[in-house]
Amino acid sequence: MKRPVIVLTGGGTAGHVSVNEAIIPAFLKRGYEIHYIGSHEGIERDLIGKGHPEVVYHAIDSGKLRRYFSMKNFTDPFRVGAGVLQAYAILRKLKPDIIFSKGGFVSVPVVLAAKLARIPVVAHESDVSPGLANKLALPFVKHIFTVFEETLAYVPADKSSCIGAIIRPELMDGDRKTGLRMAGLQEGKPVLIAMGGSQGSAVLNSAIRGSLTDLLERFQLIHLCGKGNLDESLDRTAGYVQFEYVTEGLPHLLAASDFALSRAGSNAIFELLAVRIPMLLVPLSAEKSRGDQILNARHFKKLGFALVLEEEEISEASLTESLRQLEEATPGMVRTMERTDATKTPGEMADLILSCRLNS
Repeated sequence: MKRPVIVLTGGGTAGHVSVNEAIIPAFLKRGYEIHYIGSHEGIERDLIGKGHPEVVYHAIDSGKLRRYFSMKNFTDPFRVGAGVLQAYAILRKLKPDIIFSKGGFVSVPVVLAAKLARIPVVAHESDVSPGLANKLALPFVKHIFTVFEETLAYVPADKSSCIGAIIRPELMDGDRKTGLRMAGLQEGKPVLIAMGGSQGSAVLNSAIRGSLTDLLERFQLIHLCGKGNLDESLDRTAGYVQFEYVTEGLPHLLAASDFALSRAGSNAIFELLAVRIPMLLVPLSAEKSRGDQILNARHFKKLGFALVLEEEEISEASLTESLRQLEEATPGMVRTMERTDATKTPGEMADLILSCRLNS
């Protein structure tokens, strides 16, 4: 008997891949053959193509959706067109029951090809305001799930619903002692974990390392600084450990952490919320983004889950002062977090996706 087939897509950043990674085991458990359509060089190729041998990875051409002038804006439409044709050929061969799109520029040709092939698409939006890829995909998807209730104001009411964040179950299985051992840190002094996103953050890295002496007086520090951003001169600094990024060991490092300093990507901040870690958020500025992280951070601050330090205001002094305020706010912040359960398990997400297939 032929196994049912599902195609996943999404890429460009880890945030556009992490939900797909979370639901892969749920669909394998349900007997699905899983295929992933991503780009040739994006982070999804490493995370899925190399990290999940049980998934068949297909690379297609894809342009980048830019909000600024670039000569590539004149050539990338042709790459998107090529990607549509490539994705269409893949879909015609696989004949999947349904496609799940997490967004990012590589998803656009896949969604367009799915419309041509008459295959239903379910999309997912993690941020308060929809990303450009999902905006372009909206006319062609059967349903879009959102993390934030506020996002429903931006999408058609007849094919959208808010389901909260998708949290990997293993995230809750972290062990503090294992995390401290991984990081080479000790019990008895608070641990701050700093996360700049999958690509790292030059702004955060610079502020952290510039105020490292002051920070280490109050914290031990786990610094996830992004690929290619290690500073070898700090390797033997007591109480400080740096990683480019961490995947399998992340639950243990989070379990070892008392506070978090983070960018405000939706997946990251909901994971911090799920494990009840008080957070200081430094959202990516509007000059460098569409402003989605600013909205995410302000929403979490309004709900009492985080404090916010705007990127334009970050300095060694403002960083240390904001972390001092975070320490003071921690008891109330944790109590607020403990009253919240705005999450879905990967299994629940898989069932929601399949319900859209059954209703198609």
